[in-house]
Amino acid sequence: MVTRRTKANALRALSMDAVQQAKSGHPGMPMGMADIAEVLWSDFLRYNPGNPEWADRDRFVLSNGHGSMLLYALLYLTG
Repeated sequence: MVTRRTKANALRALSMDAVQQAKSGHPGMPMGMADIAEVLWSDFLRYNPGNPEWADRDRFVLSNGHGSMLLYALLYLTG
């Protein structure tokens, strides 16, 4: 079983790699929020990647654009 720490570290690694590949961005927010995002995604948000039209799915709104790499990593890892 994959631990929470492993999932959060995967989010951090993907975010850092994306910032480095883009040669632009700010890795601080994804690094600091990875643990919180992992808990939200794993325990609280109701979603189904196989049914993106599900009307009752939860939505995650990330208002700070400089943290977008965290959202991209979450979407990548969860389908």
